[in-house]
Amino acid sequence: MKARFKYRIYPTELQKNALSKLFGCARTVWNDALDFCVKSFKKGEKYCKEAELQKRFITQAKKTENRRWLSEVSNITLQQSIRDLGQAYQNFFKSCKGQTKGKKIRLLRFKKRKSAQSAKFIIGGFKVHQHNVYLAKIGKLKIVWSRPLPSEPSSVTIIKDSADRYFLSFVVEMNTVKLPDNGNAVGIDLGITDFATFSHGEKVKAPKPLKKHLEKLRSLQRKLSNKPVGSKRREVARIKVAKLHAKISDTRTDFLHKLSTKVIRENQTIALEDLNVSGMVKNRKLSRAISDLRSFRTMLEAKATMYGRDLRVINRWEPTSQKCFCCGEKGGKKELSVREWTCLFCGKEHDRDINASKNILKVAGGQSETKKRT
Repeated sequence: MKARFKYRIYPTELQKNALSKLFGCARTVWNDALDFCVKSFKKGEKYCKEAELQKRFITQAKKTENRRWLSEVSNITLQQSIRDLGQAYQNFFKSCKGQTKGKKIRLLRFKKRKSAQSAKFIIGGFKVHQHNVYLAKIGKLKIVWSRPLPSEPSSVTIIKDSADRYFLSFVVEMNTVKLPDNGNAVGIDLGITDFATFSHGEKVKAPKPLKKHLEKLRSLQRKLSNKPVGSKRREVARIKVAKLHAKISDTRTDFLHKLSTKVIRENQTIALEDLNVSGMVKNRKLSRAISDLRSFRTMLEAKATMYGRDLRVINRWEPTSQKCFCCGEKGGKKELSVREWTCLFCGKEHDRDINASKNILKVAGGQSETKKRT
């Protein structure tokens, strides 16, 4: 299976200037080719093949006065920009025909100079060394190897985010490493107040980085809005806002990775309930928390495949919160404010979320937590 490994890099000022040229050229080629494709589509003409697009917007464009500077950067990234456009169009047409799952992909958009920038190198355009990575026409970039690469990368994408941080993202081929079967099974009830409730009684709350930094974020955004458009002070203020947003995002992602890894390492069978994330995320007040639930499930699915764990997802219509885990009788629908209740049939007292997580595990076919952990 293929996986991505992302590392922080620290280019020099000269290399930052070279990277700005690289991002600008890759963005220009994408926008020129996309503009041509959009106009051709409106005229009723067929989609132009990638080879023709490369010839028109790279080879021939370099000979013109307006695009002569395209020859200052590596041709590999320019060609890859056209390939990415072709792949994006294929995905778009498949989505329109209903050949892909989920929501339909919206029309392709032009790339902007002030958003996050990226450029992709394939084999022949980069070399990985012990203390640095060489990129064609950029030079050797200082990199922090936070973990070793499992194999030789097939491609590398250089990324500059909105906070002016630089990263290298490698695509490598990984062999699945099956963890030893420890016989444990767990049901997980995902929620908002408690991010995850496990069938053995543990509850995990998600960090609230946005709430923690909300006042500081408001202050920085007010200062940004007061700066004149196009001024250097406005750019400095924008970077401060972007860095705080990046810190908030990194905190949430770090929490999700650590929790998903812990769950995968400790359990052979993991049971989840399918959630209507597409509908729930429309609630603007809870959209961030619900997006984290979707990201957590995605991470569990990827890591379960990678390490040979059994991830099971039950139907969203199962009455896991209404049914008593002990006797199996339904006690009726309960308001969200009801966090604890007593079964009318067997008299057992339940915590709403723990009872739901046990029912999720039971419906998924996993053995009861009591049997597993004794």
